[in-house]
Amino acid sequence: MKIAMIGPKRIPSREGGIDVVVGRLSRELVKKGQDVTVYVRKKKGLRSEKVVDGVRVKEVFTIDKKATDALVSSFLATIRALWGSYDVLHFHALGNTCFLFLTALSRKKIVVTIHGIDWKRSKFRGIGNKILRFSERMVVRYADEIITLCRNDYDYFQEAYGLETTLIPNGFERFEPRKARLITERFGLLGEDYILFLARIVPEKGLHYLIRAYKEANIPQKLVIAGGSGHSREYYEEMRALAGDDPNILFTGFVQGELLSELYSNAYLYVLPSDIEGMPMSLLEALGYGRVCLVSDIRENRVDEANSYFFRQGDEADLRARLEDISAHRKDYVPSEALLGWDQVTEKTLEVYRGKEKGASLYE
Repeated sequence: MKIAMIGPKRIPSREGGIDVVVGRLSRELVKKGQDVTVYVRKKKGLRSEKVVDGVRVKEVFTIDKKATDALVSSFLATIRALWGSYDVLHFHALGNTCFLFLTALSRKKIVVTIHGIDWKRSKFRGIGNKILRFSERMVVRYADEIITLCRNDYDYFQEAYGLETTLIPNGFERFEPRKARLITERFGLLGEDYILFLARIVPEKGLHYLIRAYKEANIPQKLVIAGGSGHSREYYEEMRALAGDDPNILFTGFVQGELLSELYSNAYLYVLPSDIEGMPMSLLEALGYGRVCLVSDIRENRVDEANSYFFRQGDEADLRARLEDISAHRKDYVPSEALLGWDQVTEKTLEVYRGKEKGASLYE
């Protein structure tokens, strides 16, 4: 089966959860004998490999601005993919489905994975919000199959449109922990002496709740904030200002490779105070490194309740109280079998690809 994927910025990449998911899923599909091409965005100064672990990578032009990046790249990728000899076009995230109507006369299978109801995110206002709502209608009208990652999004499509989507969460993987070395050299971290926020620094991740709660909490652990700003530079600078000159709050910037592994492996606690999520890859990765997690109590974050603590979404006082309590008395991580591995996720995705024929009613 020949499959084209549209949506990620780059692969391999850690610029966002979509990049991580598409990179991993496409490699797993190739291992199972599928022919996979991923369309990525061309960026000045960066050059993508033409083949990554058996996955073909094709660059498309884009205008690297918040308002145009996904629109321009997804339009050009859709046009190119429609001319390709693919059996399946697999789109990822609402922001890349605005031009799905172009597939109306195609005989290719059109699959869309929803990585969250993006128009609900605070960073999308005005025309951006309207485009995402339009894109959602395009998905409902033209997709042959819709994949949702979490129960919230599954329920949303059922209640709003009467659609039965296919619920396939992101894959879970166990990682080999690493001893503290680079993090000691660069940041003076010894292990088990910090709590970790590792995600894109954008408003919906709720970092502002965490910084304010941490500054009020009386705990010995440092707060390490790891991640890049993407197109939310203003919010990133606001968070730097909010942290002020507190010597116990460290910003590492974007991390990957061995440094990222060490930060996960040696954290006393991983914290994700999100307002909105799809299914957060950073949370799955923290669990994969055997970390106990403190997360907001939205449904999307309830992926492994045995190894998680919860606080009321947006409640800084509750978050502060939980930090203080866990700082003194943290439960141990216990390996759970509740999460699907990537092999299972890939098999379920293949079942979707082999499902009903192009043109069949979504309401059947």
